[in-house]
Amino acid sequence: MSIGRSRFNIYLLLSLWLALAGGCQTKPEKKTERPEKMLATLRIHLEADREPTKDFTTEAPIYRAAPFKVTIEKEAFLTEANLSEARVVDELGGFRIQLQFDRQGSWILEEYTTSNAGRRFALFSTWEARDTKKDGRWLSAPVIPRRISNGILSFTPDATREEAEDIVLGLNNSAKKHKEDSKW
Repeated sequence: MSIGRSRFNIYLLLSLWLALAGGCQTKPEKKTERPEKMLATLRIHLEADREPTKDFTTEAPIYRAAPFKVTIEKEAFLTEANLSEARVVDELGGFRIQLQFDRQGSWILEEYTTSNAGRRFALFSTWEARDTKKDGRWLSAPVIPRRISNGILSFTPDATREEAEDIVLGLNNSAKKHKEDSKW
């Protein structure tokens, strides 16, 4: 009887050892250690007159595949400091980035869109990608169709879906950080 029990214990120990030593191994995902620390910037510039003035305007190359240049004012009129929330919105055939501005940002957006219908915005962003490299470029230059009074600006970015999600994550973290900093 004692031989049968010890043989059973040896088999049990051997199978336990094999299960622990030969268990399946998954490949770790490549992500940033702390995505809540990922930050992004946003600069929204207004299209300027075609005659560039060296001190106040510059040219922005929009879209990487087939770039075109837009003459813009050097000074941004809206930044991530005016942002309440950003999100990626699915639409037929792709996605858009939707920006919701705070009260002050909404007023500024309404003022600029009321007096500049038919001109373009040029949107520039820098962000930390999940693979820890920094990236930044001109994302879009949508035409201002009419007055925007609800504080929501939506555009199709020159970015992949993953880049757009990184930008939105970084912008939301930056907006949250600006709100926390402004409380003091």
